[in-house]
Amino acid sequence: MTGGRPAVLACILLLFFVNYILGAELMINEEKLSITITVLYNNVPTDTNLTTAWGMSCLIEGPGKTILFDTGGQGHILLDNMTRLGQDPGLIQAVVLSHIHGDHTGGLGDFLAVADEVEIYVPASFLGEFKRQVQQLGHQVIDVNRPIQIVPGVFSTGEMGREIKEQALVVQTKSGLVVITGCAHPGIVDMVRRAREVVPGDLYLVMGGFHLTGFSPAAVQEVISGLKRLGVQKVGPSHCTGPAAMEMFRQAWGDDFLDLGCGGQVRIPVLTE
Repeated sequence: MTGGRPAVLACILLLFFVNYILGAELMINEEKLSITITVLYNNVPTDTNLTTAWGMSCLIEGPGKTILFDTGGQGHILLDNMTRLGQDPGLIQAVVLSHIHGDHTGGLGDFLAVADEVEIYVPASFLGEFKRQVQQLGHQVIDVNRPIQIVPGVFSTGEMGREIKEQALVVQTKSGLVVITGCAHPGIVDMVRRAREVVPGDLYLVMGGFHLTGFSPAAVQEVISGLKRLGVQKVGPSHCTGPAAMEMFRQAWGDDFLDLGCGGQVRIPVLTE
């Protein structure tokens, strides 16, 4: 009996090792088959280890290119938060700027100083001088007027709005569409409606700035009702949405309200054939 114990112990250790390897492979495969969205810059705190400041930026990691959506207002804060989150600016292959305001574009210069060559997608109405300065740094600028596909499964709504031109991102996932807005100056309901026209499907998550600071409760409720009618399953408002409006969204969506301020993260399985 005593002689069999080492063999039993060896079998147990072998099973443990195999299960460990299989578990690690499953985690790797899960990451490869998921879209991960991390908020790098925001005035709304989620991760208290990060620096908050007025503005918006998030990172979209998936099977295609790694995309930076907006750059916040101050580059040193953006880069410091990325370092704290273990994110390498050199791995980013595309930048999408929602609109021209400095709290969304101000960090671009510092980011480009440490990044490799990237494609930068901007609303076509961006000032020519802004685009020329970026091109002089060796980066390709792509004007966005109409809806376009940036990488498979990630789209721009195209330039929207009359006064402040803005684009939003639409990400296809297995759970439905994720719509990411910078400030939603053209109106969050209109931008989400456009997103579903560009990429038909269920609306899983709408996140980012909803531009509702200072709006009356009645006006916010009208927006909430509009998003509910569109079938939005989850919301993650931040930035310029405003504390009062955010609380109304939290009450309206309950457990489907996601805290996606600075450092907030969501991982969603990608759409597969």
